[in-house]
Amino acid sequence: MEPEGWPGHIWLEGRTSVHLKDHQMRPSHMPRGPAAKTGEGFLNPAMAPARTRSVMLLADAIENNWLVPEEKIIRVLDALCATGVRPRRWRKEVPRQDRLRITANDLDSDALSWGMKSHETHPLNDGIHWIPEPSRFEAKPKDSVKDGIQWINGDAKKLMVEAPFQWIDLDPFGSPVSFLDTAIQSISRIGVLEVTATDTAALCGSAKTSASRRYGSVGITDAYMHDDATRILLGVIARIAAMHDKSMHPILSLFDGHHVRVSVLLRKSKEVASNWNEHIGYRIRSSPYHFASQPSGEFSGPMWTGPLFDCDIAGRMTVERAIQLCAGKEEDYPDDWTDYDIEHSKREIERSVRHISDSAELLSGKHLLVPIDSLGIAAGIGQIPSMKKLKAGLEDRGFKMAQCHMPEPMFATDADWDTVIDVAKSAK
Repeated sequence: MEPEGWPGHIWLEGRTSVHLKDHQMRPSHMPRGPAAKTGEGFLNPAMAPARTRSVMLLADAIENNWLVPEEKIIRVLDALCATGVRPRRWRKEVPRQDRLRITANDLDSDALSWGMKSHETHPLNDGIHWIPEPSRFEAKPKDSVKDGIQWINGDAKKLMVEAPFQWIDLDPFGSPVSFLDTAIQSISRIGVLEVTATDTAALCGSAKTSASRRYGSVGITDAYMHDDATRILLGVIARIAAMHDKSMHPILSLFDGHHVRVSVLLRKSKEVASNWNEHIGYRIRSSPYHFASQPSGEFSGPMWTGPLFDCDIAGRMTVERAIQLCAGKEEDYPDDWTDYDIEHSKREIERSVRHISDSAELLSGKHLLVPIDSLGIAAGIGQIPSMKKLKAGLEDRGFKMAQCHMPEPMFATDADWDTVIDVAKSAK
């Protein structure tokens, strides 16, 4: 049975064909911010970079065996999949499909029907088919697996407690807080949790009552608010994980466009989990800031004060790897796509990982984050030097520097603030 309004019109995200409802406009290239919600199960094209990075992380976990031993199965769940774009991209673009058991769930049957029909219309025909184990999803029909994806129309929280997964993605409309406890419990002894938060007014400090109620935090709307937002979400995940005897290790954590997106590795370990608050503290605003275990003066937090990236994993998220995995090929392009569409699609894939591998080492350790727009005022100079000049100046003094994947121009460095100011003055 075809969903109402089928087939709509086709868009290509990554290498995966997506059917959009007729009332949703063709996505613009390089989309920013939250999409106008045109009904349940809509596609937000601004989330495409997050989905690209999810494909890359899952592929990296399989290739480098940092999640489960070689040849072991990885059970992957998109708990709130809407029209199923992310699980379909996992299915289409991640190599070694024989090691994956992908489940796509949503409570909205209309959205799910669009995902299933899209998947049926664009089959992979690679012979991958699996049947859920008898002890898992006992109430679910065996024929719910279609071309390598198990489609479930159900409540995410109920589904997550039925069986453990090695990989869970949470991408709700708004705050993820109500799903975190269940998801963290449902992760196996070692597993990946990917979380999206779009309630950035609360996380960035402009909606203070919501921030206090949902995250138990205080934010400040300044140049560091996007980094604050990322760290506040990580801090909440670390605290809930510790409640379940699990430690949290950030793999990739960033603010992109209009949302926070964090990917963390959770491990069952009472000993390590007991020390969860070693990386919990406050950002104290002072020339330009420092982290402290207790609040004082002008501050934001509590938040995660430790690493944001895993150096090895994030270091492999290069533009070249993104193009290899996710850029469309001749057989993928819709019939009405022009050379302009193809070129901009490639650029969007590149944008998804821009600066990530270059900044991986710094963001995996202790670093100073410097907003370019504030640097000129702090240094008392009229014209801010280029990133290239700043980088050269810092490296000449034996320090590292890398531009960060942030909404505004920012760089990370292992230099102290006084050295950054001195370099800015001398490099103009």
